Amino acid sequence: MAKKQKKFYVVWTGHRTGIFPTWEDCKAAINGVKGAEYKSFLTFEEAKKAYNKEYADYKGKNTKKKTISKEEIERIGEPNLYTISVDAASSGNPGIMEYRGVDTQTHQQLFHQGPFQQGTNNVGEFLALVHGLAYLKQMNSDRNIYSDSRIAIGWIYKKKCNTKLKRTVKNQPTFDLIKRAETWLKNNSYTSTIIKWETKVWGEIPADFGRK
Repeated sequence: MAKKQKKFYVVWTGHRTGIFPTWEDCKAAINGVKGAEYKSFLTFEEAKKAYNKEYADYKGKNTKKKTISKEEIERIGEPNLYTISVDAASSGNPGIMEYRGVDTQTHQQLFHQGPFQQGTNNVGEFLALVHGLAYLKQMNSDRNIYSDSRIAIGWIYKKKCNTKLKRTVKNQPTFDLIKRAETWLKNNSYTSTIIKWETKVWGEIPADFGRK
């Protein structure tokens, strides 16, 4: 009889949140919780990476690695180095969050904010994008901007940070930044184009904090 493959279970919303080594532990953490958010992963590293993001990033996705065809690699091509790249990191969900922007070619850090308490990765990605757009406009730059977060990019186009993060005393500074960012988007135009960073072909975005 084949040995059952070991899995790790991430719980974003439940009685308890975290990474659980067995289905029984995961089930106990979500049992009876309406709208529980959880998913299984094949390795602890994948689970850890997922826990530092949000459930929406993985909902409905197959977590097994996919082989990228030669045709797809050729279609995507190479990244434009005459750009800036932004990224965020969150140690927990919510957890200590920070974000930054760098020159895509040289990796020189252009701006950095944080750490902030009780933030999320998607909130950080959203704030990083708005900061990047404002930075490029202030510098009168014709460069574009890369982000690896489809969710944050969508929030930018809607001019609204649709986070489910609950407001607390500790994360009030983050919510103040969110309000400022949304106001900036509503009151400003910009010429820079936001481009999705193709991690599956190019590897981690240059602004990545290296905590995978």
